[in-house]
Amino acid sequence: MSIPVVERTRFMVGKYEVVAQPIPHSAHMLLYTVFLDRTRIGALVSVPTESDCLFLEKPPVVPPLKIFQLTNRPGRPRKGTRPPANLERSHALPREELPPEVSLGGIRRSEDR
Repeated sequence: MSIPVVERTRFMVGKYEVVAQPIPHSAHMLLYTVFLDRTRIGALVSVPTESDCLFLEKPPVVPPLKIFQLTNRPGRPRKGTRPPANLERSHALPREELPPEVSLGGIRRSEDR
């Protein structure tokens, strides 16, 4: 029993040149290599369309990754758990009283309000 051998073929898809050659150790699968102006821009295992070739030539812009902390939105807390401590106040330094001779430019003290 002889294994059929697929020959190498060359064809055009729009402005792209496609070379189909057999994949080693495969009886019928082909590797389609796409060229643009004699420059290899990619390869596919399925027959490429013109939109596939355009995607290989100009891939879409990938947005930057988002930080996990900003995108993580956990669900509701379990029953009986304490609310989270306010991070801003836990790391703040204790406030000191200002001496009476220091002027804040028209801002009244909290006792004067």
